[in-house]
Amino acid sequence: MQTIAKQQARQFVLAKQGLLGAHRFVGKDGAFDYVRQAGCIQYDPVDVCGKNAELTLQSRVKGFSKSMLADLLYKDRKLVDYADKELSIWSAEDWPFFSSYRERSMALGETFEGLEELKEEAIAYISANAPVCSDTLPIEGEIFWHSSMHWSGNWHKKSNAARSVLEQLYTDGVLVIHHKNSSRKYYDLAERHLPKEYLETPNPCKTEEEFQAWRVLRRIGAVGLLWDKNSTALLGIYVNAERRKSILEQLTAEGKIIPVQVEGIKQVIYYRAEDDSIMQEVLAGEVDWKPRMEFVAPLDPLMWDKDLVDALFDFRYSWEIYTPAEKRRYGYYTLPILFGDRFVGRIDSAVDRKEGVLRVKGLWWEPGVRATKKLETALERTLQRFAKFNGCTGVVRL
Repeated sequence: MQTIAKQQARQFVLAKQGLLGAHRFVGKDGAFDYVRQAGCIQYDPVDVCGKNAELTLQSRVKGFSKSMLADLLYKDRKLVDYADKELSIWSAEDWPFFSSYRERSMALGETFEGLEELKEEAIAYISANAPVCSDTLPIEGEIFWHSSMHWSGNWHKKSNAARSVLEQLYTDGVLVIHHKNSSRKYYDLAERHLPKEYLETPNPCKTEEEFQAWRVLRRIGAVGLLWDKNSTALLGIYVNAERRKSILEQLTAEGKIIPVQVEGIKQVIYYRAEDDSIMQEVLAGEVDWKPRMEFVAPLDPLMWDKDLVDALFDFRYSWEIYTPAEKRRYGYYTLPILFGDRFVGRIDSAVDRKEGVLRVKGLWWEPGVRATKKLETALERTLQRFAKFNGCTGVVRL
């Protein structure tokens, strides 16, 4: 087994992620290519200076705009909103793999009294009047309902019937999100927007064990490197330590992942065999490591395993959005600042929509980082680009 230095591990991860050197991903095609590479990117509705999925793409994709993601989702239909690592965005071509999610949803749906009749009523209305949202679907009242795959609905009291039936049909795979107006979701029939090939292709994974292994491999590809430890990078796959170890051994034996030892880290770390060309470039000193500064999303794939980030980068990050204000060390929506192959600081910024400017509310350099002219110049350029990405005319540093 090969042993590599921590700096080489960092450079491999960042080169794989498209966060080091010249941009690997450019424009709308680049945004799609990155999502395919990552398998999925997490969606979160909070919008302080861009939603999480948008922030993930802006740090990697040259020339990225928020409209590109909306087009890929709701015009080109190359991406879909659905569950994976919590609420996620992934390539529509992966639709067949998630058939077990849809089957689980339909099985749970059958347990809610009156839901099947409401589903028939909703489908008939949507067929004639789509797209619809919970306010425009003419179904009134409340029912007992909760989702099979996320936090919608209630376990102990009734929920809005129109919203419940729409979300049930969405998790069943009968509906897809047609578009969003802010956080409001509008739905239409999946058959109108997804290719028949995707809808009718059987799941390539014949068993749940195959599906788990496929997803673990995908998550390794999303992060770049992963170890055999309990990790939030594997959230939603539901594997215990024994099963995780078995999957990693299986993927290694099949030649799909390669184990490597990183100096100073006890656990064996794995990367996908298809990324070995990047690893060899790093080991040969041929990777483009010209530093560029990026603001990293709080739920970015790079940050999915915070213990691994700490081990490789000596950087401990916590998303403090759910931390009471008096207990926060930094800010409400603080983003890590990446420069070259290290995290150099954190920034708390927010869009002032009334004034049309990006307001920097807090900036913290990491211990040992000097705010040199080079660093300040890179920061100013990144802030201006970040402001433009958010539709702002300028930056106000408080």
